[in-house]
Amino acid sequence: MEKESDKTLMITGSKELIRDMNSHLILEMILQEGTVSRAALAKRSGLTKATVSAIVQKLMEQNLVIEVGNDNTSLGRKPILLTFHAACGYALSIDVNANTISAMICDLKGENCRLKLYPNHAGREEILPLLISVIRDMTLALSDTPYGVVGIGLGIHGTVCENQVTFTPYSPYEHLPFQETLEQEFKIPVYLENEANLSVMGEHTFYYHTPNLIGISVHTGIGVGIIIDNQLYTGASGNAGEFGHSIIEPDGRPCPCGNSGCLEQYASERSILRQFTVKKGLAWANIDTFVAACHRQDEDALLLLTDFIRYMSYGINNLLNTFNPDMIVINSSFTTYFPEVLRQIQGRLQNRMRMHCILVPSGLQDTSILLGAACLCIRSFLGIRHLKLRKPEEKPF
Repeated sequence: MEKESDKTLMITGSKELIRDMNSHLILEMILQEGTVSRAALAKRSGLTKATVSAIVQKLMEQNLVIEVGNDNTSLGRKPILLTFHAACGYALSIDVNANTISAMICDLKGENCRLKLYPNHAGREEILPLLISVIRDMTLALSDTPYGVVGIGLGIHGTVCENQVTFTPYSPYEHLPFQETLEQEFKIPVYLENEANLSVMGEHTFYYHTPNLIGISVHTGIGVGIIIDNQLYTGASGNAGEFGHSIIEPDGRPCPCGNSGCLEQYASERSILRQFTVKKGLAWANIDTFVAACHRQDEDALLLLTDFIRYMSYGINNLLNTFNPDMIVINSSFTTYFPEVLRQIQGRLQNRMRMHCILVPSGLQDTSILLGAACLCIRSFLGIRHLKLRKPEEKPF
C-alpha cells in the first residue's frame, strides 16, 4: 500500500513537471516572437491546440500574457495575437564598481529603462547602507504593477559563487552578506554575478545572439564572460573567465590575486591610466584625459595604446585556442573611442582559428552589465533559460 502511494505521488509530480515545462516553453516562445497567435504556438511547439489554449489562459490569468488585436491575414477568421505583458513588473540592476554605482530600472523585456549614476566612496561598513539608499531612491516613484520589482541584480567586479562575493581585487567587499541583507530589507530576490558574466549575458540577450560567445570586459580589471550553447559557463566555483589574471609577463608586476605579471596589470583601463599619470607626472587622469592626449598625438599615450593592442592580441589568441567561439565581443573604452584599435588587434592575431571567429565591439557598451543583470532577474522570475530580446533605449532619470 505504501509503495502504491509513493508511485502515485511520483506520477503526479511528473505530470506537474511536464505541465510546468510546457508553460515555460510557451512563455519563452511568446517572448521570442513578440506577437504570436495560439495556432502558431501550437504548430511551432508541437503541442495540441487545447493544451496551448489552456496554458495561454493560465498565463493571462497570471498577468504574464495579454491579447493585442488580430493578425493581418486575408484568409478566414483573423486569429487573436498574444504578447508578453512586459509592464507587469520591473527588474532593478546595479553595477557596483569601485568608484561609481550605476543603477537601472526596466520592465520585464528590458525596455523602458531608467538609469542613474551614484558616486561610490563606500568602504566595507558603508556599502550595504549605500545600496539600500540607492534601491529606495530607484524604486520610490514606480507605478503599481501586478508583480512590482521581481528581482535585484548586482554586478560585482570580482568573483561570485552561489550568490556570495568571494574575491574583489580593488574593493573591500568580499564575503559581505549582500543577498541576505538586501532581501531582508526589501523582501525581493537578490542575485549576484560577476560583471563580465553579466556583460556577456547582456550582449547575448540583446545584441549578438550567436550560441557560442566570449565577452571581454575591460574596466578596472579584465574579465571574460563565456556563453556555451546559449548558456553562461561559470566553472565549478564561479572563477571561470578570470582572464585578467592569466600571466603574460613571468615575474612581472604584482597583482592583488597573488600572482605576478597578470594581464590586467598591463592592459586594463586602470593600469593604462595609472601608467599614463606616472609618465606625464600627473596627480590623476581619467579616460577623457587619455583620449584627448591620443588625439593630440602624445607619444606616451600612443605607446600605451599600442601596448593595449599587443597584450590584448596575446590574450585573445589564447581564448581562440581554448574555446574556439563563434564570436568575441570586446567591451572597452579604448575600442569605443578608437574603433581602429579592434582592427589592429585582429591584424595581430596569428592563430589559424581566427578565420572561424569574428571580433566585434560591444553593442551595449556602458549598459551591458546592467542589461545582463536585468536578464538574470527576468529569467529567474519567469523560470526560463533563454531570452532573445532587442536592444532597448535608455533614458536617464
